[in-house]
Amino acid sequence: MALVTNRGVDLHYETAGGDASGEQSTVAFVNPAGYGAWVWGWQHAALTGPYETLVWDLPGTGDSGLAAGLSVARLVGDFEAVLADHGVANAHVVGAGLGGMVALEHARRYDRIDSLALFGTTADGSRVDADALDSLFAPRDDPPGLRNSLGNAFAADLADYPDVVADIAGWRADEDADREGFEAQAAAMGDYEPDPLYEVAVPARVFHGVEDAVVPTDAGRDLAADLPRGEFLAVEGGHLCFVEESAAVNDALVGFFDEPE
Repeated sequence: MALVTNRGVDLHYETAGGDASGEQSTVAFVNPAGYGAWVWGWQHAALTGPYETLVWDLPGTGDSGLAAGLSVARLVGDFEAVLADHGVANAHVVGAGLGGMVALEHARRYDRIDSLALFGTTADGSRVDADALDSLFAPRDDPPGLRNSLGNAFAADLADYPDVVADIAGWRADEDADREGFEAQAAAMGDYEPDPLYEVAVPARVFHGVEDAVVPTDAGRDLAADLPRGEFLAVEGGHLCFVEESAAVNDALVGFFDEPE
């Protein structure tokens, strides 16, 4: 795992699948609030090899530090520091929830992004259901809480998938944010108020779980409509629909990334 320091905060990131030629496109992932990089495990497994993949710990998550005054703008600067440290010239960026907001703002401010794939994302923080978002948190030393707090993240009945839930709870115990980090990230998500979206001119595919309890599906539709090159795709599932419907989502991502400009 690599380390870069931005404005006094250590940021940890990891890459896989790159080769010496440097010709592979990079897919960079930006996590939803509170969750560690485990959340992209299903996409990481499918995309690493055909692409170089990059995951990183948002401030307050995993091995990354946390500074006061966290905001989407601050997270954009952190993301840029990670990409610059690894020497990424251009990337496809996949973000969910808070991570989707960071991806949007990065695309506005920098020229590194070739395309955006956004899950459960809104361009208006006031449309985030703060109670549903808070319900996703559990202390890392509380295994039952880590399992039970997945209820609003998925649409499926988790009782049908006890082994998967147990695996996820273990990963969360190792990688998720603590309460301070989660609250800082949740506040950044709720406070997000972007400038007009016509400045985000890269191809953007907005995926949204039809049973997302944290961000209403209509917010995703509105986001896609407001982006100059936006396209909306409904996905079965909840806020983490990219986990629930990983096979279909991965196929859609590869098709999107491989589309000619």
